[in-house]
Amino acid sequence: MGRAVEGRNSRGPQVGTLRFFPKERDVLVRIVGLGPGDPAYLTVGSLDVLRRSQRAIALLAPPDLQKALADAGIEVLRDVVPDAALLVRGSTEAIEHLVAHIGEASFDGLAIGVLGNPLSDFPGLPPLLRALEAHGHRTEITPGMARATLAASMTMPLVPLPPQSQHYSFDDLIEIMARLRAGCPWDREQTHRTLVPYLIEETYEVVEAIEADDLDALCEELGDLLLQIVFHSQLGSEVGKFTVADVVDALSNKMVRRHPHVFGDAVIEDVDSQWRSWEALKSKEKTGLKRKSRLEGIPKHLGALQRGQRMQEKASRVGFDWRDVSGVLDKLHEELTELAEARREKQDDPHVREELGDVLFTIVNLARALGIDAETAMREANEKFYRRFSFMEERAAADGKSLSDLSLNELEELWQLAKTQAA
Repeated sequence: MGRAVEGRNSRGPQVGTLRFFPKERDVLVRIVGLGPGDPAYLTVGSLDVLRRSQRAIALLAPPDLQKALADAGIEVLRDVVPDAALLVRGSTEAIEHLVAHIGEASFDGLAIGVLGNPLSDFPGLPPLLRALEAHGHRTEITPGMARATLAASMTMPLVPLPPQSQHYSFDDLIEIMARLRAGCPWDREQTHRTLVPYLIEETYEVVEAIEADDLDALCEELGDLLLQIVFHSQLGSEVGKFTVADVVDALSNKMVRRHPHVFGDAVIEDVDSQWRSWEALKSKEKTGLKRKSRLEGIPKHLGALQRGQRMQEKASRVGFDWRDVSGVLDKLHEELTELAEARREKQDDPHVREELGDVLFTIVNLARALGIDAETAMREANEKFYRRFSFMEERAAADGKSLSDLSLNELEELWQLAKTQAA
């Protein structure tokens, strides 16, 4: 026997006294959500349960929250758990230490306050429940406002992360992002709009890794792209709009809803049938009902070739399409003729540009008819030109010259050499 805590054993803002008994007793343990950490977000239900328990352990609660509990007549027990962070993470040793104290203490009821909602923010909940049950104790769980809600991450003390030598989980990533927003000046300044360039850049870096067949780079770049998603989700949570859990939930619901042939009893015979089903289901969704055109929803900031191809694909699904490649080739010849006529007539540049645009749009249609992604084909053509032109520069430099020093015939010779040696 021994005293774990000094203080008076009475209600009020005192530190409680535990008197140990040689035999465990049946204790009702209430596990209560304390909300994000700000006293203003402590729910009425949680506060009522804490008051009925009279005594509480407030795991990792900030001083303001502990004071608010004490002011409400709740006896906050301290130093009962040597390492609250380990207990929150589910450490067997920390849980056994707490359960042993509960069984030996003089009280008949106890509340364990956990930041956020115990059902979603307390990794140690399952092993703690099992340990309490094994010792014959009863438990009740009272949910609280989730930690990711509102500006939680800016005010709450965060659970210490494991050492860098250990592997991290998705939950750890969310924790890391919350820490960055709370402690890094650059991260604190970011908004959804300021992050747009980074989102685009990371997306293209993923594409580059895929096209280079570099799986190691792909793994890293996908992580960078995932960080952007988590970052935007964190920003959404801080203004009470959405959390990363809402993002995952919305995506999962969408995938299940749009694949009734996988998650239901619908029958889809081929890819074309799948596309028709997909479009029909999208049109019945909330966003789809707001759209006045089938072409709405294609991002305007897509590359011009890619956006053109996506529009053509959507149009083709209602039958507005060429019957075969020959029809597209005839149209391309027609557009080239109109471009040549516009140039001969020396009309203003806008008209020539318009005709050139029609040529490019028809070429995109040709790519689609051939089953080729126009944007990818253009990127590959750009890279091929880059390799060959760089080869020309290197060969000229090896002779002590620059390309601007060479004649047109010399440049052509170098180009033909580059086509064979820098394909």
